[in-house]
Order: sequence, then structure tokens, then C-alpha cells
Amino acid sequence: QVQLVESGGGSVQAGGSLRLSCAASAHTSGRYCMGWFRQVPGKEREDIAGIDRGDKSTYADSVKGRFTISKDHGKNTLYLQMNSLKPEDTAMYYCAADTLPFCFASTSRDYQFWGQGTQVTVSS
Repeated sequence: QVQLVESGGGSVQAGGSLRLSCAASAHTSGRYCMGWFRQVPGKEREDIAGIDRGDKSTYADSVKGRFTISKDHGKNTLYLQMNSLKPEDTAMYYCAADTLPFCFASTSRDYQFWGQGTQVTVSS
């Protein structure tokens, strides 16, 4: 089992940047699929970026080219660098982890371990 704690959210103007962090309580390298997700009230949770055990990554079309997911193995921390932010990026952002067999064939419904979320607000 792993506990996850997100940080780094906040308010920023359109075009700005933020870096989200997700600190894991356990060593995740080589064991866990990890990902970033976001949710707006009244809408389903959106998968936005994932990273597998080999540090390969995948992105939703809505964030591709603007967001970068990465891991610091020594710190057991997952990051999401968000550049060129848009008002439509406003949401609660969550990180998640799970020992799924196929990282990129999984969706948010498949993940067992979740952080508490961090709010990102982008103003125009």
C-alpha cells in the first residue's frame, strides 16, 4: 500500500506555469503505474498523463505538448510540469498509483491509491 500527497497547486494567469508534486510514502520505482488526473465539479475524472515502470509516458490530447510527467526515483516523487496553462485547465488535480499489469491500458477507475488532490485555477 502507498500513500500519496499532492502539492503545488494554486492560482495562475493564462499562459503561466505550475509544477505539481506527488510524494509517495513507499518506493514506487519498478512497481507502480502512476498518473495524473483532473476533475471539474459535475464532470467525470479525466486521465491527463501517465508514466509506467520504465518511465515511458503518455498524455491526453488536451495537454500534449504543454504538460510533462516525470518521476524522481530517489525522492519517490511524481511531478507534473504544466506550461502554457489555459482557463480550461482549471480543475482539482489528483495523482494515483497502482500495481496494474498494463499501465497505458488503464483508466482512472483502475487505480487503487489516490492523493487528496490539489486545486489549480487558471484565470484569463
